[in-house]
Amino acid sequence: MSIIKGIVALLFIFALGFLVSSDRKNIRYKQMARMVILQLVISFVCLHTMGGIKALSSVSGFFSWLMNQAAGGTDFVFGGFEFTPGGSVFFLNVLMPVVFISALVGILNYIKVLPFVIKWVGRGISKITGMGELESYFSISTAVLGQPEVFLTIKEQIPKLSTKQLYTICASGLSAVSAAMLAGYMEMVEGKFVVVAVFLNIFSALIISCVVNPYDPKDEEVVEATISEIKEKEPFFQMLGTYILDGFHLAITVAAMLIGFVALVTFLNNSFDFLFHITFTEILGWVFSPIAFIIGDPHEDMVKVGGIMATKLITNEFVAMGNLGEIVHSLTPKGAAIISTYLVSFANFGTVGIISGSISAIDKTQGMKVAKFSMKLLLGATMASLLTASIVGIFF
Repeated sequence: MSIIKGIVALLFIFALGFLVSSDRKNIRYKQMARMVILQLVISFVCLHTMGGIKALSSVSGFFSWLMNQAAGGTDFVFGGFEFTPGGSVFFLNVLMPVVFISALVGILNYIKVLPFVIKWVGRGISKITGMGELESYFSISTAVLGQPEVFLTIKEQIPKLSTKQLYTICASGLSAVSAAMLAGYMEMVEGKFVVVAVFLNIFSALIISCVVNPYDPKDEEVVEATISEIKEKEPFFQMLGTYILDGFHLAITVAAMLIGFVALVTFLNNSFDFLFHITFTEILGWVFSPIAFIIGDPHEDMVKVGGIMATKLITNEFVAMGNLGEIVHSLTPKGAAIISTYLVSFANFGTVGIISGSISAIDKTQGMKVAKFSMKLLLGATMASLLTASIVGIFF
C-alpha cells in the first residue's frame, strides 16, 4: 500500500512540475528517473538495512557529541543563569552550538578539506546524474556551507550564468540545509530523518529542476565549477574569528525570526479562536491536508501535518519543528517520518528574499532575474521537499 501511495505522490509532484514547466518538450525524463532510483536506494539502505541504520545512528551520535562539546562554551558564558528545573532554553541549547559548528566548518574550509570533498563528490554526482558540473558542485556545497555564504564560493561565476542555470542553483540553495544547522535540527527532529533528508534533498532539487526548468548543460555557456579563491589568504585566527562571529550572527538572526514569527502565529491563533472558534493553524491544516494526504500521510494525520507544512512555508523550519515537537507523539510513525523529512530544508518565503538579496549583492542584473522567478523558485523548492518526504514515506 505504501508503494502505491508513493507512486501516486510522485505522479502528483511530477504532474504539478509539468504544469509549470518552462519547456515541456525537453523535460529530462532519463536523468529524473536515474536520480529517483538513486533516492529510493539511499532511503532503503538508510532505513531498512543494518549497515544503514548503524551509519545513521553513528552520524546522529556524532552530532550529539558535537552538541556536548559546544555546551562547554555555552556553559562558561551562560552557566550562572538559573532556569526552571527540567526546562530547556532553545537559544542556549539549540542555537548557540551553531557558533561552534560554524567554527569547525571554517577550519575544514581553511585547510582545504571541504573544497576537496565538495569538488570530487560534485563531479561524481555530475557523472551519475548527467547534470552540469557547476550545478552538481553547488548542490553539495550548499548542503555543507548553507546560504547566503555558499553564493560567495561562486561569486565569479554568477554573472556568467544563464537564467536556467541560475534557477537551478537557487533551487538547490532553498532545498538544502547547512551543516551548521544540523545539530540544532537533531535536537528537535529524530536524527535519522535529518540525515536522510540531507542526502535526498541534494537530488530532489535537481530532479525538480529537470522538469520545471529543463535544459541540457552542454547547451549552456560553460562555467567552470571551482571555488572562488581569495587572492591573499587571511591569517588562521582572523578566519576563525570571522566564522565564529558569522555563526553568532546566524544564531541571533534565527532567534529574532523565531521571536517574531512565533509571536505572530500565537497572535493569529488566539485572534481566530476568539472570533471564529478555530485557530489559524487549524485553518491552514485543512487547506494543506489534501497535499499531506496525497504525499502519503495517513488520513488521521493529514490535518495536523498540513498545518505544520503551512507553518514552515510562511515562517521557517524551526517554528514548524517546534510545533511538530508538540504533536509528534500523536502522529503515526509514517506521518512523523514524512513531516520530519519535509521540514529539513530552507523552503520558505523569508529564504527566497535572502537568496534574492545575496545574488543582487554579487550582481544586480542576476538578482533581478531571481526576483522575477522567485515564486516559481519557492514552488520548485517546496516540490523538492514534498519529493523527499514522499520517497521516505514509501518505506514506512
